[in-house]
Amino acid sequence: MDRPERRTVGRAVPDDDTERHDRPVAEQADRTEQRAPHETSEARDYRAAFHVSRLAMALLDREGTVLDANDALGALLGTGTGALADQAAADLLDLASDTRTWHAYREALDSLRARFRCTRRLKHPDGRTLWAEVTVAPVPDTDRVLLSVTDISDRRELQARLRHLQQHDPVTRLPNRTLFFERLAAALESSAPGDGPFEGGGGTYGSRTYATGAAAYGTGIAYGVASAAASSSAAAASYSARGHDRASGPGRTPGRGPGRGNGRVDGRTGRIGLCYLDLDGFKAVNDTLGHRTGDRLLAAVAGRLTECADHGGYTRSGGHLVARLGGDEFAILVEDSTGTEQLADLARSVLAALQRPFDLAGQRLSVSASIGVVERAVEGTTPTGLMQAADTTLYWAKADGKARWTLFDPERNAHRMTRQALTSALRPAVEREEFVLQYQPLVGMADGIVRGVEALVRWNHPQFGTLSPNRFIGIAEEDGSIVQLGGWVLRTACRQARRWQLDHPGAQPLFVSVNVAVRQVWDSDLVGDVAGILAETGLSPHLLQLELTESAVMGSAGRPLQALQALSDMGVRIAIDDFGTGYSNLAYLSRLPVSVLKLDGSFVRGFRYDEGVHPSPADETIVEALIQLAHRLGLTVTAECVETSGQAARLQRIGCDTGQGWLFSRPVAPERIAEMIAAVSPNGV
Repeated sequence: MDRPERRTVGRAVPDDDTERHDRPVAEQADRTEQRAPHETSEARDYRAAFHVSRLAMALLDREGTVLDANDALGALLGTGTGALADQAAADLLDLASDTRTWHAYREALDSLRARFRCTRRLKHPDGRTLWAEVTVAPVPDTDRVLLSVTDISDRRELQARLRHLQQHDPVTRLPNRTLFFERLAAALESSAPGDGPFEGGGGTYGSRTYATGAAAYGTGIAYGVASAAASSSAAAASYSARGHDRASGPGRTPGRGPGRGNGRVDGRTGRIGLCYLDLDGFKAVNDTLGHRTGDRLLAAVAGRLTECADHGGYTRSGGHLVARLGGDEFAILVEDSTGTEQLADLARSVLAALQRPFDLAGQRLSVSASIGVVERAVEGTTPTGLMQAADTTLYWAKADGKARWTLFDPERNAHRMTRQALTSALRPAVEREEFVLQYQPLVGMADGIVRGVEALVRWNHPQFGTLSPNRFIGIAEEDGSIVQLGGWVLRTACRQARRWQLDHPGAQPLFVSVNVAVRQVWDSDLVGDVAGILAETGLSPHLLQLELTESAVMGSAGRPLQALQALSDMGVRIAIDDFGTGYSNLAYLSRLPVSVLKLDGSFVRGFRYDEGVHPSPADETIVEALIQLAHRLGLTVTAECVETSGQAARLQRIGCDTGQGWLFSRPVAPERIAEMIAAVSPNGV
């Protein structure tokens, strides 16, 4: 960098007790008198104020050389005042240690800026470190520059303590959410911030008007005293928790030097990892044992997490950042990750550590944790994106059974994102009528004649194409849009069944079977809706069949049972779908208004002979027993997933009434059903 030739050798702030050549005060006064033989009384007054001021000050020339300094500056720097003369201020105060600070300082010397201010860390000869706020301001209408230095060590220590309190959790003494995200953002920076924060320029601090005095001292002294008295917001802004050391307690944040975040030097890997966890069942501890015990447990958990992070030898800095994000949520940030195996090892050690019982004030507690693990390249990663991935993965760990760790899976996440997109678009899609119905025939096993059809909804999504019900029905049930969608399906299916009946008057009318969700029973007037739709379309009630799952029907009481009974009294047939997979409480069959049992396809698949698959005698025995029981109760039985003629023959032999599956037909458009009806119509219409 371009800097003036040094006028002196040696250190501005010596580390040892090197010899100093202090000039007597009288000699300094003589020197000053020689420099200003025609000095006015006003100027002498300012000069006297300069030397007795408690504010450390020096007068510089335009090259930054000390022309005069007061006793306060000598005391601050731990040297005699006379020894400061002819020294370069940049060397005294370490102003040339970085390019940015140096250029700003030179601009102030050249009057290109009204003021320059920075904070420097200096070492006193007695070995202690002090923080100094340095202000440099040109003296108007002169070739002199006023330098003032304020010891802000106490202020910075207070700021450090306040910042520590603001950024650490009082219960666990771990870094809190604020410090965690600050550290995370710093770790993801593409380049390190510049050293030596400073303020100044553009008259930001030069708005005051000062009285004029002697050319050499007056304006400058008043200007410097007033500016140095102002508080420095830069000092607070520049302080960073990256400087916490081991004295900060658990979850310390090792310092970061220049170049941090580039991921390519000093052993950096360019990758980052995160273990995001919460305790399983912590709320129960709080509720049953009280918040005091809960706090003790959190503190004990924090200690074990810190041990796992510090003793693993994972990073060159000796440990990872462990933080409490709130409640029972913790995070372990792994900078310079070496890969997923490192994160997996850390997660396993955390699980093992937390599974050991906790002894808290005579109480022995056992807890577990669920952990979401994310590891990825720093480049292209944002704090928001990383936390979203970690939160999603933690949710997976809990959904998969808790007390485990789960690694982020991009494919699984893509499915989740797709699900979220479908959730957002579902309600508008119903209003835009993006749905269509296909129909799958229900065929008599004895004669092969189509008796009815099941209406199956499809979503013609503009982005994802045609979606089957298993992609969106669950979402619709969760967000309540199933009520609106179910009403549309019911109305459309009944209208279509009536259309077939009118178009083929000589054929036996087909009944239409429509799936109904439990939420439709609870959240809508299903009985009133069905009655209104039947009246609107003109379809006879006995040609409508409503399918509910076994888990929804079994154990029904109150409003659901009343609704089913009212529908049955109306003439509508009620079918139990996927029978045999739920409660299988056969006693309910005698009390529910059910007309049809639809056997789950898992039973029928056991009937296959083809492709080396041997039939299961147990499945056939169970199915035969269910059919006989149903018939004795006056119910008919439909077998789902009939795919081979062998299955159909065996179902026919044991008395199954109707079958449904690809052997007969896949779900097809209503026009194809019309062709089937026409093919068996007596008059061929």
